[in-house]
Amino acid sequence: MDADFWHRKWANNEIGFHGDAVNPMLVKHLPALALEKGRRLFLPLCGKTLDIHWLLSNDYRVAGAELSRLAVEQLFAELGVEPTLSTCGPIQRFSADNVDVFVGDIFDLSAELLGPVDAIYDRAALVALPDAMRARYTPHLMQITVQAPQLVLCFEYDQSLMAGPPFSISGEEVSRHYRGTYGVTLLDRIDVPGGFKGKIAATESVWLLER
Repeated sequence: MDADFWHRKWANNEIGFHGDAVNPMLVKHLPALALEKGRRLFLPLCGKTLDIHWLLSNDYRVAGAELSRLAVEQLFAELGVEPTLSTCGPIQRFSADNVDVFVGDIFDLSAELLGPVDAIYDRAALVALPDAMRARYTPHLMQITVQAPQLVLCFEYDQSLMAGPPFSISGEEVSRHYRGTYGVTLLDRIDVPGGFKGKIAATESVWLLER
């Protein structure tokens, strides 16, 4: 899986992964991070998620990383704001009041460019990456965020029935990636309504990672 895969998805509007509502797991479990208003959350591989709208409307600041410039242009259009653009090497930064989205390969994003974040909300990154990339992603994420606490959403299903993404990620894998740095707590697990493609039973789990 390479960058062209995701660019094609956005160019062809094949974005079934883009939810048409705010994720109820965010609304339900964000309090577990104990963040005061005005704190800055980082959303890796954010797309144009409506979760950003919700966070901004609830007086949080948002930083995002996204490969597709088209997705980010659509995000700001839907927010109804005109971003300021700047370039730092291979990364483009789209900025407006309380929101910064970094466009490019997340592995090119540094801690210095990202700036301080108070927490990570990983709804769509870990589950979007194949196994080898997950092993590279998780230490990079911890490095650029200085091991900020995380709210992580994962799916579990029979991977032999669907290639992914989203990929199936067990609790054991979440622990394997993060237990050396964080305490790992399962907050919730629910059945995905209708499963995937209407026939593959799946569960969604929410993990709290705290140092």
